[in-house]
Amino acid sequence: MTETKTPPAVGCAVITVSETRDQSRDQSGKLIKELLEGKGHQIVHYTVIKGVPLQIKGELAMQVQRPACKAIILNGGTGLAPRNQTYDTVAPLLEKRFEAFGELYRYLAYQEIGSGAMLLRAAAGTYKGRVLFCLPGAPPAVRLAMEKLIVPELGTMVAQLHRYG
Repeated sequence: MTETKTPPAVGCAVITVSETRDQSRDQSGKLIKELLEGKGHQIVHYTVIKGVPLQIKGELAMQVQRPACKAIILNGGTGLAPRNQTYDTVAPLLEKRFEAFGELYRYLAYQEIGSGAMLLRAAAGTYKGRVLFCLPGAPPAVRLAMEKLIVPELGTMVAQLHRYG
């Protein structure tokens, strides 16, 4: 009988991108932290920033300098409004894209909200040796992505990324 190995706990940075929220009113960031910690992962950094591309890139640059940070989860700023810059800033930075993440996310969202799911801009991939996720900021959208896709596979993703490195 082969023994199933439990994926490792992961050090995570949680970044909420919002023009209107701060840490006291950030339901989505709190939910991400709660769901990660509930599965044994550690939060190595949490912040709320404005949706300015330079600020988003600067925050990512700081997180990849943290040796304990193996995954970065951004939420917010993915909508279609001109001020929503998170997806447009992060997507070109991804070195290896997890194309199926966005496809599965929209499929699951379609089952819940119907055709509006086609407007959801979510992405995932690798960035400078980290697993990076870019999620919409609404709490139901965050819960869906975290519970159905990210939390179940996060440890495995990070382990695979560092398998031969």
